Amino acid sequence: MTQLSGNQKRKMKSASRFYAVQALFQMEQSDVGIDKVRREFLEFRFGAEIDDGTEMIDGDVEFFAKLLEQAVNWQVKIDQMTDRALVAKWPIARIDPTLRALFRVAGAEMLAFETPPKVVIVEYLDVASAFFPDGKEARFVNAVLDHMAREAKPEAF
Repeated sequence: MTQLSGNQKRKMKSASRFYAVQALFQMEQSDVGIDKVRREFLEFRFGAEIDDGTEMIDGDVEFFAKLLEQAVNWQVKIDQMTDRALVAKWPIARIDPTLRALFRVAGAEMLAFETPPKVVIVEYLDVASAFFPDGKEARFVNAVLDHMAREAKPEAF
């Protein structure tokens, strides 16, 4: 087995974050359980070639699985944190389902992992940019994640 460089490992973790957001979105939209979605992503999405011939990067399998599990395990607490970060008129149930999935995965990483909060924010801003390339959502995502991070790990600020 070849040894991965630090840069390759970072790219795989970043890809896992992207895949975890997609997987949570899919679970919510199709009412499919975590085991079935995880299996589908590992078998068909990681490293898959998409229609235009682009090859998707492989994710970090363990990191992806743990992100999904923690997002599901901590969902109530994460949703409460997200609600507190949103304007009163915009409860989490009213926001875009992709953003809801993003906040859940990012919240899980803030609560259940040792990743520094500022790294979590930067990583999920990249994920948001992949889903929303026109960039309008980036400031919103940044503000919500910053608020969540200060609540989850105030000692980091």
